[in-house]
Amino acid sequence: MQQSRELTRPVTGDQSEFTVAVARFQAEIVRKTLHLLIALVPVLASVNLSATLSLLAAGTIFYAFAEASRRQGSPILVVSDLTIIASRERDRKGFVLGPVTLGLGAMLSLILYPLPSASIAILALAFGDSFASLVGTLLRGPKIPFLGTKTVAGSLACFTAVFLVTLGITMKPVDALAVAAAATVLEAIPAGNFDNIIIPFGVGLVATQLLGH
Repeated sequence: MQQSRELTRPVTGDQSEFTVAVARFQAEIVRKTLHLLIALVPVLASVNLSATLSLLAAGTIFYAFAEASRRQGSPILVVSDLTIIASRERDRKGFVLGPVTLGLGAMLSLILYPLPSASIAILALAFGDSFASLVGTLLRGPKIPFLGTKTVAGSLACFTAVFLVTLGITMKPVDALAVAAAATVLEAIPAGNFDNIIIPFGVGLVATQLLGH
């Protein structure tokens, strides 16, 4: 009897909040795993820049077509399913813009900046933004005033990730600190999906000035 009562015990508020938090973090992992694929772009660009730009453009256009089709009630196999899984609930009723701005941000970096700076810009977007979101979702903690849902933990994660990535490319600690600081400030701007353009544009500009290319 005691075991039966244990099994039918109602879920408490704390348990419910924990379940929601776990579900939110799991969705964020899926979303940012897809987001991290953009880190492959610098590798591809080092082999063939023109082909990489063409691939990004084609992928962005195809996604836009698939998303428009989904909204009209004709989902595209796999692509539309992944879009729903990886999108935030608030975005699902409209056009899920994230993959479009992600592709545009990467293309903008490759067009505007030489490859070392473009690589830093794209990797800052891939790792800085992803780790900021994952750590901020997992740890929550104090929020940064006037910046919506941005957290101190998320910003520290962004700074650390971008610093390590930039240091690995430049081997210059001072430059890596400056780039990481710029990325952290840009990531903290509550710009929604447009941070996929703001971060690489700003980081690429700073990196180009520091590296003297």
